[in-house]
Amino acid sequence: MDSKMKIANEEAKKVKIGTELVHPDGRKVIFVGSGEDDEGDYITVEHHMTKPGAINGPHFHPVLKESFEVKQGKMRFLVDGKETIVQAGEKITVQPNQVHQFWNISDELLIAVHEIRPPGLHWKMFALVHKLECEGKMTSKGIPKNPLWLGVAWEYIDGYMAGPPRFLQKVVLGSLAKLAKALGYRI
Repeated sequence: MDSKMKIANEEAKKVKIGTELVHPDGRKVIFVGSGEDDEGDYITVEHHMTKPGAINGPHFHPVLKESFEVKQGKMRFLVDGKETIVQAGEKITVQPNQVHQFWNISDELLIAVHEIRPPGLHWKMFALVHKLECEGKMTSKGIPKNPLWLGVAWEYIDGYMAGPPRFLQKVVLGSLAKLAKALGYRI
C-alpha cells in the first residue's frame, strides 16, 4: 500500500460515527464506522436513496473491494457485464478491477450498507459530492460543472471511469486535480 493510501485510511478513521451528509434531494450518506481486521482497513457507510435511477457511472478501482448489503428496497448492479438484482437481506461484493455500476430500482426508500476496503479517499468523495450538490455546482447528471472540481472528484474515486484509457485519465483528470489542489480547491 502506498503512502497516499495509508494517509487516506488514517483520515477515514477520524470521521465521527454517525456523521450524515444530507443532500438537497433528501439522499443521505451516513458514516457507520471504520476499523481494521484480518482483511485490512475498511470504512462502512449507509446510503439512503430517495429516488430511483443511476447512482454512478461505470467505473473500477484497482485496489478497493466494495460490498453492498441492501437493508430496504432493491438495487441493480452491472459488474463486468453481468446484471444482478440485490434485494433486502442480500449482499454483493465487487472485487478490485471489476467494472461496476449500480442503480436504485426501488419504489420506496433504498437503504444499503456499503463497505469499502481499504477506505482510500472514498469518504472525501462522498463529502465532495455533497458539498458540490449543496452549492449547486453539479449538473443534473451528477458531474461537477467546473473542470477543476471534476479533477478532484476523479482523484477521490480511487479508480478509473470505464472507457477512456487509464493514461488519458491520469494525464487529463490527474492534471486537473493537481491544478485544483495548487489553486486551493478543498472540501
